[in-house]
Amino acid sequence: MIAILDYDAGNIKSVEKAVAYLGQEAKITRDRDEVLASQSVILPGVGSFGDAMEKLKEYGLDQVIYDVVDKKIPFLGICLGLQLLYESSEEAPGVTGLGLLKGSIHRIPDFPGLKIPHIGWNSLKIKPEATLFKGIRENPYVYFVHSYYLKAENEQEVAATTDYSTLIHASVEKDNIFACQFHPEKSGAIGLSILENFLSLQSPLKEGC
Repeated sequence: MIAILDYDAGNIKSVEKAVAYLGQEAKITRDRDEVLASQSVILPGVGSFGDAMEKLKEYGLDQVIYDVVDKKIPFLGICLGLQLLYESSEEAPGVTGLGLLKGSIHRIPDFPGLKIPHIGWNSLKIKPEATLFKGIRENPYVYFVHSYYLKAENEQEVAATTDYSTLIHASVEKDNIFACQFHPEKSGAIGLSILENFLSLQSPLKEGC
């Protein structure tokens, strides 16, 4: 079972449908035992950084996420779910993120001819050895909806970048933590391949079961 974390954020149902399309059982849940017993965990979401952190804490999901990471269960953050993994965001000054990865979230700079929020398709520059992009051709196009972007502190963790007014760290990987600023569930065949690569992963504790 694939656990999709329910913290009242938008865009959760579309992730559930994409996982089901790939032949996996998905469950939207905030039950700790269900999450920790799952094959993998997804934190999707569209919304504001501050409100999202408040909801994660209200439901106790912040600690559940820490436990998921500690147990090496494959974890995927999508859009806002990527941003929440970091320490802070300009969208919510003074609010502390989950801090699982080092870096910060910034507003996309204004640039002549470009609209913010960034809504639409952009190509990715992929790190060749990136797990999420295994078997995917160079410079694939994926779908973005965001006004804020990641500056990761450790560029070794950056799996893919894109350019929109500035260099955007569009996907990251560290141990069992994976995240995408774009929406794989809305990125056609390429996005489904990315999700499939993630869903094929197993935690060390579950291998061989």
